[in-house]
Amino acid sequence: MKRMMTMACLLAFVAAAGAAEFKLTGDNTTITFVGTKPDGKHDGGFKKLTGTATLDGDDATSLKLAVEIEMTSLFSDNDMLTGHLKNADFFEVKRFPKAKFETTKVVKDGTGYKVTGKLTLRGKAVEVTFPANVSASADGVTLSSKFKIDRNDWGITHGKGKIDPEVALSIDVKAKK
Repeated sequence: MKRMMTMACLLAFVAAAGAAEFKLTGDNTTITFVGTKPDGKHDGGFKKLTGTATLDGDDATSLKLAVEIEMTSLFSDNDMLTGHLKNADFFEVKRFPKAKFETTKVVKDGTGYKVTGKLTLRGKAVEVTFPANVSASADGVTLSSKFKIDRNDWGITHGKGKIDPEVALSIDVKAKK
């Protein structure tokens, strides 16, 4: 029995030793967006977020992301628009001060990866899958991706017919130990 306990502890230690966790902040992770309409576009993003990127060794398919975005840190290229995006027509940040993303799986796809997870906006979680370039090692993780989401999936329908439903997102992570 004593021998089995020792072996179990050793296996747990070896499994834990292979896992690395990296802190995600607004300093090493950027999330930006571009919203479009027939007569133009607006750029923006989020200044504050917290989270972790966890992986086993250099296996990018083991990547686990858990991110909380401070919705009050939302910014755009127009101050009036920034205020409008924060109200009930769009993100309703007073009622929903945080957005969240948590991976459910990462799979190899050609020369890159497909990342799948739950994105929670306005209190509603929707599964999203996006392509990404991922590099992982014991010293750090990088991820870059550009993809689109349909804001209607989260009930953000203001400006229907005047504002395009798809929003382009860019994510860049450069987390190091």
